[in-house]
Amino acid sequence: QVQLVESGGGSVQAGGSLTLSCVVSGIRFGTYCMGWFRQIPGEGVALIRQDGPTTYAESVEGRFTISRDNAKNTVYLQMNNLKSEDTHTYYCVAANSRCSLGGDGLSYWGQGTQVNVSS
Repeated sequence: QVQLVESGGGSVQAGGSLTLSCVVSGIRFGTYCMGWFRQIPGEGVALIRQDGPTTYAESVEGRFTISRDNAKNTVYLQMNNLKSEDTHTYYCVAANSRCSLGGDGLSYWGQGTQVNVSS
């Protein structure tokens, strides 16, 4: 059974920071492109490929950092300088074919974790 379990969401004031985590089980984690989306499909925030290269949506470039720990089957999203428009449910996603912010290659996703940013 494939599971992607997100954590780390919450409420924060604008300018603050949060770190999201996603623990994955049931797949060969290292063979998947991993990412974070605000809407499935269609609104990708950040992607990290199997060998490390990353891609960000323009709206978060320079503020968010995605990383992965293949030994722990975990992907992270460090979010700094948060803005009110970052308020969303954030979904952890896995793709084993196409890796794109448009989400057309998604294989699995989690239940999401809510982030609320107040101004």
